Amino acid sequence: DAPAVVLGRRSDVLAWNRTGRALFAGHLDPHIPDQPDQRPNTARLVFLDAHTRDLYDVDWPKKARDAVGKLRLAVGQHPDDPRLAALIGELAMKSVEFATMWSEHRVRKWDLATYRMHHPLVGRMQLNLQTVNVPQEGGQRIVVATADAGTTSAAALCLLARAGVPTAVPTVRQAGRTEAPGSPWDGADSRSR
Repeated sequence: DAPAVVLGRRSDVLAWNRTGRALFAGHLDPHIPDQPDQRPNTARLVFLDAHTRDLYDVDWPKKARDAVGKLRLAVGQHPDDPRLAALIGELAMKSVEFATMWSEHRVRKWDLATYRMHHPLVGRMQLNLQTVNVPQEGGQRIVVATADAGTTSAAALCLLARAGVPTAVPTVRQAGRTEAPGSPWDGADSRSR
């Protein structure tokens, strides 16, 4: 299974396959995309979630700029979207890095990007993230992660697909702090117990 995530126009996670969750958000409840008012947002994760920042490792600045550029593109396409405006306001208030990048006014539409990642279960990987727009679906897109065949990254991705996601992680940092087991950010999947 190649990791795949379906995103809405605001970069909200609408769905993911098991490997997509394992790669991008193994610390989150697997069923959270089914709850519209609690869906993870990839821009919010990039700027406010320590797990995501650690995942993108040395390429975090590149991923952050790409996330800001995607939001700029969404604002241009949907200038009257109050939820999009609220998301941008929240990120600007909570992240100096976001506010700085937002003020640069860069728009970014990418169909393919390569990132060096450091996953807590399978280690370092270089992955290609391909974005496919879903016609007629109001800005929805599917992001699929792949690795070049025969590389250690491909082997790590295969291992991640077979291993799945642990049902509990001892502690997870979130936005610069450590959460104790049992908190909403401890990586526990209460539905699988």
